[in-house]
Amino acid sequence: MVIAIDGPAGVGKSTIASLLAEKLNLYYLNSGSFYRAITYAHQLKSNQLLDKEAVLKTAQEIELSVKDSKVCLNGVDVEDKLHTSEVDKYVSQVSVDPKIREIVNKTIKKIANGIDIIAEGRDITTVVFPNADFKFYFDAKAEIRAKRRFDQHPNGQNYETILSEIIKRDKNDKEKPVGSLKIANDAIIIDTSYLTIPQVCEKVIKAIKAQDMR
Repeated sequence: MVIAIDGPAGVGKSTIASLLAEKLNLYYLNSGSFYRAITYAHQLKSNQLLDKEAVLKTAQEIELSVKDSKVCLNGVDVEDKLHTSEVDKYVSQVSVDPKIREIVNKTIKKIANGIDIIAEGRDITTVVFPNADFKFYFDAKAEIRAKRRFDQHPNGQNYETILSEIIKRDKNDKEKPVGSLKIANDAIIIDTSYLTIPQVCEKVIKAIKAQDMR
């Protein structure tokens, strides 16, 4: 079984998918972590993160896997290395390369083969798992996503800056030539704007049970 969750940044995809994986006893996959792992792997070799051919070569040479829902680089858990400011700075440029996206998609599909998983990430319902058993698209107002992020890091950027960046990222994600953010025709849309994490989980589980009963 494959449950795929899509949606823009800041709607709670990772947190909710992780909790659902525990509740439903599923393997959890975050597609974005694989692009972060490639970015991190190349940073270990070179500071030329804008050299597309060099980054692609790194992506082709390394082995990415998952153990206990944590991304491993050549067999070593690197989950705690994937959310640094340096990775944040370059990961979007790495992930836009069609050849790298192909590598990541093949890796994810290989990991998912033969096991029950819940996967989340941009284009997961439209490109990676277009035939997923269940598809969900989480959404939330940009203002609310900005407020959530500001509340998480009150000593960081101000609210207006965060909101501006979220709006800009949404636009970029929807307009990317490869792997753009889209709503699958058969996806169940859940607006998380005014819902708690447990409430979203409950909606997802109810939707799955409802489809199973048909």
